[in-house]
Amino acid sequence: MTAKVALATSNEGKRAELAPLLEDLDIELVLPDSNLMNEIEEPGLTFIENALIKARAVSAHTQLPAIADDSGLSVNALGGKPGIHSARYAGSPSNAARNNEKLLAALSEVPDEERKASFQCVLVYLRQSDDPVPLVGVGSWAGEILREPRGTQGFGYDPLFFVPGLNRTAAELSTVEKNGISHRARAAEQLLKKLKDDFR
Repeated sequence: MTAKVALATSNEGKRAELAPLLEDLDIELVLPDSNLMNEIEEPGLTFIENALIKARAVSAHTQLPAIADDSGLSVNALGGKPGIHSARYAGSPSNAARNNEKLLAALSEVPDEERKASFQCVLVYLRQSDDPVPLVGVGSWAGEILREPRGTQGFGYDPLFFVPGLNRTAAELSTVEKNGISHRARAAEQLLKKLKDDFR
């Protein structure tokens, strides 16, 4: 019997990326009401703190197990920013175009060789809202920030995130390609190993 698991996001892009990564499990990822996600405050200082906050809130609301993703872009020249504030870097409500514009402005004087960055992702799974032993997966993806966007795939900062080994941006990769190497793919791989034991 397929188990329903709430995915603590209103971002269809995240569900589209995560669903195939977790297809080995007999689960259905359910998105909560977007109003609920908008009401959840994320006062944590780290990705894992905010992921747990979201997972607990969504699990309590839906009475389902929950998976939460907290992820973002960390730029070396900006001291790790936008980091946990990546989604709302240019203010609320979240707007990818404005976020990208602000990032490019912040890096306008930074030379190409100093534009190193990484995507970070933490995925947590809670069996219930007060689960004291959450399952956690962590992933990182290294790249560089371009001076102008390239590509139409993906979402968020993908058009600016250049992957040197592939000579393409994240937005120029197919979903299959991205799911083989991304921060979210690596976090999901870790989480999947733990979930397989849990779902036995």
